[in-house]
Amino acid sequence: MATTQTLRLFQIDAFAEKVFFGNPAAVVPLAAWLPGDVMQSIAAENNLSETAFFVRTPDSDTDFDLRWMTPVAEADLCGHATLASAHTLWAHLGWAGDIIRFSSRSGPLAVRRDGELYELDFPVLPLEPAEVTDELVEALGARPVEVWRGMDLVCVFDNEREVMDLSPDFGRLKAIGGVRAIGATAPGRSHDFISRLFAPAVGIDEDPVTGSLHSLLAPYWAKRLGKSTLVARQVSKRGGELRCIVIGDRVRIAGHAVTYLTGEISVFI
Repeated sequence: MATTQTLRLFQIDAFAEKVFFGNPAAVVPLAAWLPGDVMQSIAAENNLSETAFFVRTPDSDTDFDLRWMTPVAEADLCGHATLASAHTLWAHLGWAGDIIRFSSRSGPLAVRRDGELYELDFPVLPLEPAEVTDELVEALGARPVEVWRGMDLVCVFDNEREVMDLSPDFGRLKAIGGVRAIGATAPGRSHDFISRLFAPAVGIDEDPVTGSLHSLLAPYWAKRLGKSTLVARQVSKRGGELRCIVIGDRVRIAGHAVTYLTGEISVFI
């Protein structure tokens, strides 16, 4: 028999020190998993780049199972919504420890609290060289000097201004297959590197700040610049700053988070 459930919902601006900046994520804590199509409908209704759902796992090596949904599909990895989930637990749900361990599609993830700064512990994701195709150049409206393929396609440019001036054809970008999204990156003027991310294939023309992208970018720039600690900025309209530390096969990605709203939603199941 169908029933109506009332669920708590939090909207958090991740990688931001004040509201209206960084990347907004919705967070919905659950006592037990909802049907996948219901969670996908909630994410579509929220119409944010990601909605995170988590369930307590007291008898596991991790504290919570965590899943992420874009408006159109479930995601394999998401940094800003993981940060937002940890902020929700610490700021609103009474979590006492300084580390939260999540189980996810991408394996175990952790978030550590250091004062008001939250540090994600994510896997280093591999990249391999790829071709600079005419299709890609036409979709971006500019020619990168290098292209690398991993979970996302990473397009490297010579300078920050080229990345900031990109005005892609999102229809053409959506037609590029085999990757979640297309990232653009370059050396920064006041940061070690900067980036943007376009993901029309998963319902996000431009993602404001993408933690998971830095699992690709931080190792690339660490090797190129010869340093393991880097300060990065995603130069979307909202913008956000990330501190990255590459340690072996892990990358620590740190930023702030702030609550924009708290409320309840009613779901008919």
